[in-house]
Amino acid sequence: NMVDQTVVLDVGGTVDCKPAHLEQFALMGEIYARSVLGKTRPRVGILSNGEEESKGNELARQAHQLLKGSDLNYLGFIEGRDLFNGKVDVVVCDGFVGNIVLKVSEGLAEAISSMLKREIGSRFLAKIGYLLAKPAFAAFKKRIDYAEYGGAPLLGIQGTGMICHGGSDSRAIMNAIGLARESVAQRVNDRLIEHLHLGADNATSTEKS
Repeated sequence: NMVDQTVVLDVGGTVDCKPAHLEQFALMGEIYARSVLGKTRPRVGILSNGEEESKGNELARQAHQLLKGSDLNYLGFIEGRDLFNGKVDVVVCDGFVGNIVLKVSEGLAEAISSMLKREIGSRFLAKIGYLLAKPAFAAFKKRIDYAEYGGAPLLGIQGTGMICHGGSDSRAIMNAIGLARESVAQRVNDRLIEHLHLGADNATSTEKS
C-alpha cells in the first residue's frame, strides 16, 4: 500500500469458502504479519462493500461475527480503497474476490505506467521533467514491480511454499527464495500449526462443555 506492506488472503487458493475459512485466513495473516513484516499487533479487516455491519454478503457477515469474538486486533469491514491506504495490515477475503483484487491491482499498475510513458514521450517539457524526477520514478517502479516481492506464500500447508507469477524472471525467483528463507527463519509454519491446533482444541473443549 502507500504506507507499508499489507497481507491479503486468500488470493486464489480457496475460491469457495466457509466463514471458518476466513477466520483461519485472518489468523494466518496475523501470524505472518507479525513474524515476517514485524508488525507488533497487526490490524485485521474483512474486505466488503461497505464498513457498516449490515454490509457484505452472508459469508462476510458470518465471518465478521467470528472475528469479533476472537483475540485478533480486528477492525471490522473495510472497503476496496482501504487496500492501499494502510488502514489495516491484514485483509481477509475469499480466494475468488482476492484473485480479482490481485489481477485488477496488477493491471492498474501496468496501465498507470503505460499512461505515464505515453504522456512523458509526447511532450518535450515532460521529458525534461522526467529526467529531473528519474530517481523518484525508479523508486515508484520498484514499489509496484511484482518481481521485487518474488511471490506469495502458500500458508496452511506442511512446509514452506511460494506461488510465483507465471512471468517470473530470475530476479523474481531469487526474491521468492529469499522470502521463503525468511519464513523458515521466523518459524512461520510452526507458529501457524501451533495456533491452528490450539484453536481446534479450544473449539473441541467448547463443544464438550
